[in-house]
Amino acid sequence: MLYQNLARPILFRIGRGDAERAHDTTLRWLSRLSEHRQARNALIKVNQVSAPVTVCGIPFPNPVGLAAGMDKHGLAIGAWPALGFGFAEIGTVTAQPQPGNPKPRMYRLPRSQGIVNRMGFNNDGAQALAARLAAAPAVNCPLGISIGKSKAVPLEGAIDDYLQSMRFLYPYADYFAINVSSPNTPGLRQLQDAGALRALLEALRAEGARLAAGRPARPLLVKIAPDLTEPAMAQLLEVCLENGVSGVIATNTTIGRDGVDPSEDAVAAEPGGLSGRPLTRFSREIVRFVHRETNGRLPIIGSGGIMTPDDAQAMFDAGASLVQIYSGLIYNGPSVVRRSVRRHRSAARKAAGPRTPQHG
Repeated sequence: MLYQNLARPILFRIGRGDAERAHDTTLRWLSRLSEHRQARNALIKVNQVSAPVTVCGIPFPNPVGLAAGMDKHGLAIGAWPALGFGFAEIGTVTAQPQPGNPKPRMYRLPRSQGIVNRMGFNNDGAQALAARLAAAPAVNCPLGISIGKSKAVPLEGAIDDYLQSMRFLYPYADYFAINVSSPNTPGLRQLQDAGALRALLEALRAEGARLAAGRPARPLLVKIAPDLTEPAMAQLLEVCLENGVSGVIATNTTIGRDGVDPSEDAVAAEPGGLSGRPLTRFSREIVRFVHRETNGRLPIIGSGGIMTPDDAQAMFDAGASLVQIYSGLIYNGPSVVRRSVRRHRSAARKAAGPRTPQHG
């Protein structure tokens, strides 16, 4: 309640009319925390709830992570485990530095508990991120890196663009999220088409194997849009299975506006992707579809509209192996992370049933 009653009103006041200001202010605070080892360690003891799980060969201290988009530049990687996250995904980053779309480009929908953004992959470029991560303090938190296409690069040059990002960032990623589903880079979603996606994944797998130099390659996870039809999604999943993708992230933001409070229709009409509460049921149904369509063969990171511990558990029940939170952090504060882990740990213990007494 401290966050809702004190911190959130201050941040929302800072970002009145421009939510990105509040976002940047929060990251500045968290980047300072990230730099202070003693403060980080103290908060980890308070906030980290142990619920270890291994997914895609990666051991996670718990299955609740930070979604991409919050820490695009990798400024606060030490802060995320201190807030209780079991992993963090940074980015999306592109091979070329780019400013993103003109401001304002982020809008809050408080009554709907939603966010509309058209950031446009604003970032310093993969090489700059690699340098930042090389200098960052070591943290006991798996790190995913989301990579996307540079806006200035035409679609026919997309493969080389993704490969360049992978080469710079390979030493620092525990997994790569292949973002082909943001609505804010023109033409990007065409890379979800079967032929284009197959060529991209083949190239990334081959380069990953080369960079791994005989060791297990970094897992590749494809981030999918919630706006695909079921036949198109089924075809995408078939391509993923054929090309040895390690998992999928479901879902990105939506271009739809279902679930928005009518009083916020004017703001919701801003171009961009919608996240938060309006996406909750939609993303969960897509996770259920992916799990059913692949017979559980592809691990799923459930993302989109996870605002409460019950939302997180519903994602796990639908078939997700891990979940990611972003809008839930903005609206409900960091306590939602540890409460979600506890909720899932409790559900897992109940599902396992009573332990059989050991006699000897």
